[in-house]
Amino acid sequence: MFTFRWLCVSLFLSWTVMSASAQDLPPVQPGTIDTVATQRLLATVEAFQSGPAARFGTVALSVRRARDGQELIGYNARLSLPSASTLKLITTGTALVVLGSTYTYTTTLEYDGTIKDSVLTGNLYIRGSGDPSLGSWRYTGYPDLATVQTIWSDAVRKAGIRQVQGSVVGDASLYGDLTTPDTWPYGDLGNYYGASLSALNINENLYRVFFKPGRTIGAAAGVLRTDPALPYMTFMNSVTTDAAGTGDQVNIYGAPFATQQWLTGQVPLSTSARNSEFSVKGALPDPAYFAAFALRDQLQRDGVAVSGPVASIGGGLPATVPVVGAKRTVLHQQKSPALLELAQQTNFQSINLYAEALLRTTAVSLDKTVRSTDASIKVITEFWGKKGVNLDGFRIKDGSGLSTVGGLTADNMTGILSAMSRESVFPQFYGTIPVVGETGTVRSLARGTAAAGNIRAKSGSIEGVRAYAGYFTAADGELMTFAVLVNKYTTGQNRAVTAQLEKIMAGLVGLTGK
Repeated sequence: MFTFRWLCVSLFLSWTVMSASAQDLPPVQPGTIDTVATQRLLATVEAFQSGPAARFGTVALSVRRARDGQELIGYNARLSLPSASTLKLITTGTALVVLGSTYTYTTTLEYDGTIKDSVLTGNLYIRGSGDPSLGSWRYTGYPDLATVQTIWSDAVRKAGIRQVQGSVVGDASLYGDLTTPDTWPYGDLGNYYGASLSALNINENLYRVFFKPGRTIGAAAGVLRTDPALPYMTFMNSVTTDAAGTGDQVNIYGAPFATQQWLTGQVPLSTSARNSEFSVKGALPDPAYFAAFALRDQLQRDGVAVSGPVASIGGGLPATVPVVGAKRTVLHQQKSPALLELAQQTNFQSINLYAEALLRTTAVSLDKTVRSTDASIKVITEFWGKKGVNLDGFRIKDGSGLSTVGGLTADNMTGILSAMSRESVFPQFYGTIPVVGETGTVRSLARGTAAAGNIRAKSGSIEGVRAYAGYFTAADGELMTFAVLVNKYTTGQNRAVTAQLEKIMAGLVGLTGK
């Protein structure tokens, strides 16, 4: 009786998998797809797809053996879907292969003109090379915003300059185009996670707005200040007060180079008279301008007078600063942390700015003629195509996955991750990926299951999209790569989606790959 029941269940599961995705399952090695663990996993995926959380959307899963790229499971794996931040794995992996793990950026403080009697007749320039980490607080042994300003001011004074008859210029001219991908949602651009890339980034292009919540729910919440100070910016504020503990519900609407920003939404009611402020992260609209503004401010505090205006160049802006001389003299060079550290922060903290910077830098290294995000994407696509990866359906629009209209297939993702495992930098790349249940954005995922500690995965989340991709060790010790993409899941079903994804991850580690 037991044998007969098991045969019926096995036949049912096989029929379910074939009817749902037979057209999407590639040829597999005999004995692989018929394992109990595989059928159980596919039954879990099918139940997810047909259940209330995803029945109106799409669930896709691809699983490959890393060493030879053999795809063992493909469920809707050739449908092009938004990747969200799992795309950062491709961006960081490509950067490590092309640039090397020890690559560093250099930001240079320079001047043109002449110095006579402690007077610089000329301009000071902060020339960027695309470093996304300049002035960041994340790295031990590297200067944060306040420290880098002091370093630059000291370098100016050590050169004997006590007066600048000219401008302080943020030089972002390495990128002449408007670097913000045109498919990013407008509602994201003023917020920290939507910070636009510049050739001269600083403080991760971040500022904070501090609010004073009202005394009652529904009362207006006033703007107290920004940190750092941005006196050249103005805010239209309609933020109100919500119940205590509701968290950040503020949205900042802005655009690159726009000094007028709109603040909407709610901040929570304060529960403590001593801690009655609430801060929200915003995106600097012109990081190069702010870098120059901050340096001039520091110089003036240190007794160095600057007669000319602050200016920024590059990023599509017209050059408005009179050039005193063609030759520039270097005062200081600031090196970034090594690329390996930048890649780890990109993947662990899911920093969109870092991913966009690495995309552009990698593409320029491969093709010096690249001058735009679109051209960069084309170069990266060609790079993986030449390595034999199937890129049908690969239509990404940025390097971070913030674009809601970009897409790739689960098959694309596992194909590239499998190819990455055969690159010499793979051990370093593997270490940049968070561990499920332990680190990064997946530290709270699948705790208490077999997946915790055994899967390295990058998470991805934008409106209506949840995704995970990375590597795991199969039950027989085989290194595997996977991608699971969930698109247009049911509104209000976040917890149910998470629970189903955790079941899928627990099922992954029960597979065999040999």
